[in-house]
Amino acid sequence: MIVTEEALQIISTSKYQEELESLINWLKEELSAVNIAPTELQWTILINHLNEMLKRSKEQERIPEVDPEMFSEVSQEALRLADGVVQKISNLTQDEMYVLSIHFETAKQN
Repeated sequence: MIVTEEALQIISTSKYQEELESLINWLKEELSAVNIAPTELQWTILINHLNEMLKRSKEQERIPEVDPEMFSEVSQEALRLADGVVQKISNLTQDEMYVLSIHFETAKQN
């Protein structure tokens, strides 16, 4: 995993830096176990998303509801990975899982 300057900036300025770093390290292992290797750009976007998810979890914020049918073509593997992240962060709605799953589905195509 190569982390861009932009990603390092997101991490270093995160209000939840330690938790974000821990989450990234955990996720790196999870993705490696299923042979998913996000590009540098995909990691940067994913790290930003993870940071925002942590913020929402801690600050009791919610994303708008999503229609699960919109994600019917997302693989079970991507959904499982996203659900693992949502469970690990905790205090998030299942809607977060669907939105996050797109990152993993896209990275699978690399």
